[in-house]
Amino acid sequence: MMISFNNLGQINIKRIYGPQKQEVGKLSFHSKRVEADSAYFSIRGVNFNGDDYIEEAILSGANTVFSSDRDLIEKLSTVYPHCTFLLVGNVRESMAAFAKLYFDKPDEKLKTIGVTGTNGKTTVTAYVRSLLSLLGMPTGSIGTTGIWSSERKLDYKKSTPTTPEALDLHQIFSDLVNLDDEAVTMEVSSIALDQHRVDGILFDVGIHTNFSEEHLEYHKTIDHYKECKLRLFQQSDKKVVNLDDAGMGADLIANCKGSMLTYSIESHPEADLRAENIEVMEEGSIFDLWYKGSAYPIYVPVYGTYNVANVLSAVGAALHLGFSMQDILCVLPSLQGPVGRFQVMKLPQNQKVILDYAHTPVALNRLVEEVKKLKYRRLIVMIAGIGIRDFNKMPKMAAEIEGKADEVVVTVDHPGYNDPKVIVEQVMTGFKNPDKGNIHTTLTRKEGVERALNIGGPDDIILLTSGCINNAQNIRGEEVPHSDEAIIERFYPPVAQ
Repeated sequence: MMISFNNLGQINIKRIYGPQKQEVGKLSFHSKRVEADSAYFSIRGVNFNGDDYIEEAILSGANTVFSSDRDLIEKLSTVYPHCTFLLVGNVRESMAAFAKLYFDKPDEKLKTIGVTGTNGKTTVTAYVRSLLSLLGMPTGSIGTTGIWSSERKLDYKKSTPTTPEALDLHQIFSDLVNLDDEAVTMEVSSIALDQHRVDGILFDVGIHTNFSEEHLEYHKTIDHYKECKLRLFQQSDKKVVNLDDAGMGADLIANCKGSMLTYSIESHPEADLRAENIEVMEEGSIFDLWYKGSAYPIYVPVYGTYNVANVLSAVGAALHLGFSMQDILCVLPSLQGPVGRFQVMKLPQNQKVILDYAHTPVALNRLVEEVKKLKYRRLIVMIAGIGIRDFNKMPKMAAEIEGKADEVVVTVDHPGYNDPKVIVEQVMTGFKNPDKGNIHTTLTRKEGVERALNIGGPDDIILLTSGCINNAQNIRGEEVPHSDEAIIERFYPPVAQ
């Protein structure tokens, strides 16, 4: 595509060095993925500065460079006069704007639903994708469990665990349009909002799940974390808000304009959508759904009281998009959730393994409360310290589980550049009695899963928690393949369902 850079007012280009036009065939922010005729965006990451790799990108074929370092690109423009160097104030902002234009505004060709919250983003995103597709609006999804069209999982190398970088995001939107999907639902993380990954997108619906302490390794303060979360609703036409959430619900109700639906599982009379008389069974949940003064008996094949709240948020999104309650009620019994969220694997001797990647103290507490409603002999729980997250959170995971399980396995997820021993030691500081014989430690997630399985016996539930994502472990910057399910199947092949 031939790009004339002096006609791109939306990109906020301060100065152009070199040719005013270039044939641009690919966009990249990673120098090792640059090809001929690429535009390279020199962004700063946690462990790198893209400016250090500009020359590598040029030598690999980049003909266009976006940077905010005036002195550097003035120097490089004399060395590489055939390249166009674009001085911008914020490379990430310009990247988001340029990507949207390059892919012909694909987000505007889809109904867009953004989901944010400390817990529940992945589950709500899956419920929305399933519900809208069942209602006849083919919907893709973007988030922790990967990139999905309405029909299948798509093969993408994700740039981030949750919300992709803007270049990838608009490529995915474009691909979904070409696959004839009509909508996309996506997890929108606080970090993504702060890093301008979703700049320029006006979401048709923004969904709020809940708010509690998380990601302070990045945000530093809880106030900055909340402020970033709130940004989603400043760029959402319609909102779905959890009235039960003391962390952020009141902020949204007080400050957000436009159409809003609220939901509650705690009998808030003001809520537009209420779930009453909730009964959780192993095969699903039943409850009465109140909406506009009428009660509807509901069955959904999802487990957990907190997941009933997640279902309500998906219902709110469907209502905002024009679907009737009667149509929604007809398809709810077929609703599908995400892989790795209360995923039950039945084993011989009436054992069960439950996979749920709860990785915050609040999520762990809710999860264990629900698991305890099932029948079992002993409860074995694996928790993990996540090396790429806030170290101050690790002891809180230990404190949350202490006294609530018969056996506890402490392990490591995504150690990153940290020593696994240091991570485990940090988790252990949260136990009042770390030397108790029912607390076991391992230094890799694989070893943790195997230890939990070895401890398990007849009629036990083995609950594997924490943040294993994308079928890989982040170890010193590398993605090392990992699958809990594969380890379980090798250890003890599951019986037929």
